[in-house]
Amino acid sequence: MATRKRTTRPPRARLRKADRALIVIGGHEDRDGDRVILREVARRVGSGVLVVATVASEVPDELWERYERCFRSLGVAHLRRLDVASREEATNPAKVETLRGAAGVFFTGGDQLRITSQIGDTPVYQGIRAIYENGGVICGTSAGASVMTETMLVSGNGDESHRVGGALRLAPGLGLLPDVIVDQHFAERGRLGRLLGAVAQNPRIVGIGIDEDTAIVVERGRFRVIGSGAVYVVDGRHTTYSNLTSEEPDRAMSVFDVKLHVLSQGDAFDLRTRRPKGFPSATAERVSRRESRTPTAV
Repeated sequence: MATRKRTTRPPRARLRKADRALIVIGGHEDRDGDRVILREVARRVGSGVLVVATVASEVPDELWERYERCFRSLGVAHLRRLDVASREEATNPAKVETLRGAAGVFFTGGDQLRITSQIGDTPVYQGIRAIYENGGVICGTSAGASVMTETMLVSGNGDESHRVGGALRLAPGLGLLPDVIVDQHFAERGRLGRLLGAVAQNPRIVGIGIDEDTAIVVERGRFRVIGSGAVYVVDGRHTTYSNLTSEEPDRAMSVFDVKLHVLSQGDAFDLRTRRPKGFPSATAERVSRRESRTPTAV
């Protein structure tokens, strides 16, 4: 009599709502060296399932192979791939099933509009949102970082001062991180001008620019910086003047009384009070090492 082969199912994540987190990455994170950022993703997923979403990319097979190899080498035993080629696919029960029981989702780079237009307000989006609301970790790099917010930057000149009539294009994001707008590849592509332009248009929101190989870990109303670069926080809440209603579209933007914070590894920022907290570099390294060794319950 033939013996029936038994299959091992991955453990269902035992999540706690208080542990939910976002890991928002500025792009080009280290995948060959210390891999500080991806190691943090792996730590938080633990023995649970990580879903790699290649929705934003035009080369999804290539990115899936790259991240699968990297995460497996970091000890993530249970990986699934989520690729959605059309909005219709985002209603497919098989795609939704990919998310069932997952501890985290990782969005690769590409085009952020591909993410929102393909999965926004679909069963796939609802599944991702449920993972986060129930205590999972949602991560995104480059385009996958921009899409985390309610309003996302889609395009605009990033290598010059913002112009009054500049073609700064904004669009709705996935809404996981409210009252914030994120720009990535920040210092590398000189994007301070366009982030200032976005905040000047709506000073209620906090602008966050993230360098490459740098991320913010957002939880409980605050974030912590990890990685090799810097994070720039633009707070326009107390802006007293801007010339964005000027009739001269080619004129450079003026904006007064904007506050800028620059944070590096280990520094933290409270999104509710809009105040940073810095650490001496040695302390930051100790905190980072201690947290990287702390297991996350799954």
